[in-house]
Amino acid sequence: MSPGQAAEWDGVRLHVVTGKGGTGKTTVAAALALALAAGGRRVLLAEVEGRQGISQVLDVPPLSDKESRVAHAAGGGEVWGLAVDAKAALLEYLQLFYKLGRAGGVLERFGAIDFATTIAPGVRDVLLIGKVYEAVRRRRDPKSKGPNPARLYDAVVLDAPPTGRVVRFLGVNEEVAGLARVGPIRSQADSITALLRSRQAAVHIVTLLEEMPVQETVDAAAELPTAGFNRGAVVVNQVREADLDETALDAARSGGLDSDAVADDLTAAGVKARPALLRGLLEETAEHAARIALEQAQAERLEGLGRTLYRLPLMPEGVDAGGVRVLARLLTEQGMA
Repeated sequence: MSPGQAAEWDGVRLHVVTGKGGTGKTTVAAALALALAAGGRRVLLAEVEGRQGISQVLDVPPLSDKESRVAHAAGGGEVWGLAVDAKAALLEYLQLFYKLGRAGGVLERFGAIDFATTIAPGVRDVLLIGKVYEAVRRRRDPKSKGPNPARLYDAVVLDAPPTGRVVRFLGVNEEVAGLARVGPIRSQADSITALLRSRQAAVHIVTLLEEMPVQETVDAAAELPTAGFNRGAVVVNQVREADLDETALDAARSGGLDSDAVADDLTAAGVKARPALLRGLLEETAEHAARIALEQAQAERLEGLGRTLYRLPLMPEGVDAGGVRVLARLLTEQGMA
């Protein structure tokens, strides 16, 4: 870990985590939340896609639109979880800005809430981001004396939509601001846009060393700054370790492995070097070498982006809640938290 890396995310309160589907962005978001919470901090981990991915990754009950503690972090820290629900967010929004009270329930019974959250263009995303924004900007009311005062967070991690639509998702408030010239909607939209484009927010991209995820990462890494969003890190997930040194890999790729030497090694290990077994091993080694070459080429593309790279290993048995903690520790060691 370099001092530059350790200080790179100082001042960031909102960590947006995106990535192509299947890259493990929810797992990385959970690991980042645990890493940020270490040392006694409190972090909110929020999801907006209704997939309950966080509960599955951390092996906890399904999340709701009410914040609940989902994990303890090293050093006494806490991770709280939230599944942002557009309908609940709209009712809360109407009460906050328009003091509708029971009228909000009437609107829900008449289907107006469902209409606004499923049909009206952009409204759903505005509400989802608005709820996350509120958690980031939350300040304790000194006059509040209730039993459940609003929780303050040292950081918020957002498990965001995939790279293919994250720019539109994050930029939806600017579209709304263009439609609403005045009033509370315009004011909140401007405030959310200002936060997302400030140094308090960073958009991190999760990828695999495969052609399609890397291409989406390259595209998003170019599109996000153009749209005005603060560049974050690239997290390379499920990195495989090479089983052979470079000399052996080159020989395997070119078909130049010494089959007699391999047979001798098998015999020395007490395995009879039958022709079929030997042939299968050589083919598998060649495939492994080709895979490593592909991954090295994709890694070079990512290094050319000029973003800080963090690498997380492949866990062949899958990632459970304990594995997420291992990944959190690795992110901390590399300087992401």
